[in-house]
Amino acid sequence: MDFGSLETVVANSAFIAARGSFDGSSTPSARDKKYLAKLRLPPLSKCETLRDGLCLDFQDLCCEQPIGKRLFQQFLQTDEQHVPALELWKDIEDYDTADDDLRPQKVRGILADYLEPQARLFCSFLEEAAVARVKAGPAAGQDGLFQPLLQATLAHLGQVPFQEYLGSLYFLRFLQWKWLEAQPMGEDWFLDFRVLGKGGFGEVWACQMKATGKMYACKKLNKKRLKKRKGYQGAMVEKRILAKVHSRFIVSLAYAFETKAELCLVMTIMNGGDIRYHIYNVDEENPGFPEPRAIYYTAQIICGLEHLHQKRIVYRDLKPENVLLDNDGNVRISDLGLAVELPDGQTKTKGYAGTPGFMAPELLRGEEYDFSVDYFALGVTLFEMIAARGPFRARGEKVENKELKQRILSESVKFPETFSQASKAFCEALLEKDPEKRLGFRDDSCDGLRVQPLFKDLNWRQLEA
Repeated sequence: MDFGSLETVVANSAFIAARGSFDGSSTPSARDKKYLAKLRLPPLSKCETLRDGLCLDFQDLCCEQPIGKRLFQQFLQTDEQHVPALELWKDIEDYDTADDDLRPQKVRGILADYLEPQARLFCSFLEEAAVARVKAGPAAGQDGLFQPLLQATLAHLGQVPFQEYLGSLYFLRFLQWKWLEAQPMGEDWFLDFRVLGKGGFGEVWACQMKATGKMYACKKLNKKRLKKRKGYQGAMVEKRILAKVHSRFIVSLAYAFETKAELCLVMTIMNGGDIRYHIYNVDEENPGFPEPRAIYYTAQIICGLEHLHQKRIVYRDLKPENVLLDNDGNVRISDLGLAVELPDGQTKTKGYAGTPGFMAPELLRGEEYDFSVDYFALGVTLFEMIAARGPFRARGEKVENKELKQRILSESVKFPETFSQASKAFCEALLEKDPEKRLGFRDDSCDGLRVQPLFKDLNWRQLEA
């Protein structure tokens, strides 16, 4: 064995040993005491001034930020007059993620515990008309049954209870966390193991956060290469977008820092690899996925795209290589290097970006485009998952970009027999050449995709939970 091979074996062995702590549950011996000590919360007096720089929006502070939601709910638990609203909030969320056979029982429990005047946790702040509509609804437990009550509950909690929370020690504890979150970190906080992948601007390394033992993927972008190829601005856009995105279907940015030579983005590690590898390499004799597996991944990708589009972000580079699998077999969208954020008031953008074979006709024609380009790429991705080839070229076929472009613009897609009628119809709706007719993001949601026959057996509520 040569020295290079020996180095690879050592690096892989160390990485495999460290992966036992990928979720942060490492033994104390895997954590560096020096760095762990730096994660202690500061004195309250040190972070009170942060209040003035925060956006004190109830939805953001108490619903979307996990630590904020947890501390706000702990605060509500300390005041008996707020407990009914708190418990109703929790029970509605529990109902929304419950199995179908348990939902009728939960409906009866919510009606009895919170909506009857004699109940101990009666929620008197709810309007009678809203309560009456829920009581008149079916007891079988359909989706969205309690959503009006949840919105009313959150609206109630966002008034007086929220103002009381802002003056409490629980909010000061939240400020301590925000102070800690803002502290600078550098490369010395992380232990590198091995290269996971390489790209045009740098490498992705598996690394371990010394203080917690948690594993991450660190994208190291070479600054000289970025500036030489005019990619620095794009890298900063990717950093800004990743910091804005919070979805379990998109890789998360945990830390970001710069060294003299590199811009480093520390993100969720996805140990399952990309789905292109699974399509072609896991079973080389039978490439592609069974339709249920392809449907499951497609549904999760839709959830990720919806989140991006609700944040006014056009992804522009959806393809199997950029869809990664975690330890549990769930997917996350990665590599937002080509993403673009639409300014307020702007509905479309322009610019040639993407991967040949996945770019929508309107993009190839040099026209302005919106989120619809991502759903065309989703159609190509779904086709490839089932057929183990792209819709516009045979597997292994060498096609020049000019010819590929012409096929996308003018040729209709031929579907193999492996497609069911539902998957064919759904894929055709995504690959529609006219973006106005294409299935996609409408009215700030992807509900138009969720109701397609392809997903008739899928429980979206539990998938998203």
